[in-house]
Amino acid sequence: MTFVIITHVPHKIENNAIYAYAPYVREMNSWIKEIEKLIIVAPQLNSPKNAIEINYEHDNIEFVTIEAFDILSLKAIMLSIYKTPRIIRQIFKAIQQSDHIHLRCPGNIGLLGCFIQLLFPAKPKTAKYAGNWDPKSKQPWSYRLQKWILGNTFLTRNMQVLVYGEWEKSTKNIKPFFTATYTEADKLPIPKKRLKECIHFVFVGTLVPGKNPLYALQIVEVLHKKGLNVTLNFYGEGPERDILNQYILEHNLGKIVFLKRNQSRRVIQKSYKNSHFVILPSKSEGWPKAVAEGMFWGCVPIASPISCVPFMLDHGNRGLLLTMNIEKDILQIKALIQNEEGFADKSKKASDWSRQYTMDVFENEIKKVLQS
Repeated sequence: MTFVIITHVPHKIENNAIYAYAPYVREMNSWIKEIEKLIIVAPQLNSPKNAIEINYEHDNIEFVTIEAFDILSLKAIMLSIYKTPRIIRQIFKAIQQSDHIHLRCPGNIGLLGCFIQLLFPAKPKTAKYAGNWDPKSKQPWSYRLQKWILGNTFLTRNMQVLVYGEWEKSTKNIKPFFTATYTEADKLPIPKKRLKECIHFVFVGTLVPGKNPLYALQIVEVLHKKGLNVTLNFYGEGPERDILNQYILEHNLGKIVFLKRNQSRRVIQKSYKNSHFVILPSKSEGWPKAVAEGMFWGCVPIASPISCVPFMLDHGNRGLLLTMNIEKDILQIKALIQNEEGFADKSKKASDWSRQYTMDVFENEIKKVLQS
């Protein structure tokens, strides 16, 4: 089988290996284990790989470099009009050569892929919609358009669309799915997390306004002012880093809040083991891997109720759902910190749930998708 991936994820080539964002590549390596040839259609960056990027594990890869584009300004729109015809030709040619089409959505490249796949109704197809599938959520028009095309079984034939969460009135080709990071072998004992010592919070993710890292910082700041012994570690990079750093300096939080930048999987895993809470007050998510990873190691998740997060947290039974009102959120977090038994119960429920979704289970489910 020749398997083609159409994606907006930037890739890098180093020493004849192809690298991209580690969680994405780790997932794709599960998809491509038993295929003969892989074609990747994606933008390419010329910068060196970093700590959060890994390579594809396959011996027969053809990489088709396309130009990235956006439609966020008039100038960008004009440039995209110039670039799009060539990108369409490249995607069309790659799909012609393939036996299975795999789209990564949402994204601008995924949107083009959604249109082009209509011309190949007989070819088997899958789409991984990594964003929020909730039909009631406010999203950019391009995201809504991708969801409409993918869910339209008259236009889109022979397609399975993998989404996060179960949603009413979904068409028959929409398949609730999940993602995973750890294997069955990673199910090691979880260190005892005592609340009478320093209470550690961890934030893992890109430091962008959409993930609200400043709100996470302010929660820990207020808890500290209320006399609690707390710390917060940020793992990630992004445009909000300077804002966070300035806030830390202006509010004298340098002894309790730490910006750790991007780190390896091993370092992040150690932080989860040593943390009591994983926090993510995001505005939009698909399946927040940081939340699921923290839960795997017994962190009680504190997250905003978007996408499938309420399902992940069992509507508050295995975590805390943020209201985004800091006074209310502080009250529920502080109450749990002062309830050792309640914390232990949520921690166990969180890890028990997350440990159902291992890479071993994920790979078996992927096989079923490709064989169906």
